[in-house]
Amino acid sequence: MKHRAILALLVVAFAGPASAQDKKPPYWASIASGQAMMRTGPGRNYPGTWLYHRRDLPIRVLKVYPNWRLVEDPDGTQGWMLVTLLSDRRTALIKAGDPRPIRVAPDAGAKVHYLAQPGVVGRIDKCRAGWCRIEIGKRTGYISTGDMYGLNANEVLD
Repeated sequence: MKHRAILALLVVAFAGPASAQDKKPPYWASIASGQAMMRTGPGRNYPGTWLYHRRDLPIRVLKVYPNWRLVEDPDGTQGWMLVTLLSDRRTALIKAGDPRPIRVAPDAGAKVHYLAQPGVVGRIDKCRAGWCRIEIGKRTGYISTGDMYGLNANEVLD
């Protein structure tokens, strides 16, 4: 009986992250590691093209190949990443231009809580009607979906 319980825990522990990346593309993911290598093909024998040092950077998954994903970064660069380097955690990148207002409520007339600089990455959830709740460091607030990269138009997140 003990062996079955341990086996069940191991299955749950190892199936979680992989199953999170078994979605039908295209879909959003983020870089899970402090270092993630993008390659020219789906294997470690393919040359590396970029080494990312940015955990939580939003990535668009375009194709699925066993244990590898063809991804696109915010600059439009495409390449292959090992699935274990990706997370299903939803994040967004503040778009270029002026600092973007993070508001206290999901409304254009709501008080500005703080400004987010272009290039800043935050974790998002509760997106609807053109607004997302965003967490940048220990600060939270609401941002217009047009001010960030990492979300489909009209996408709803609960």
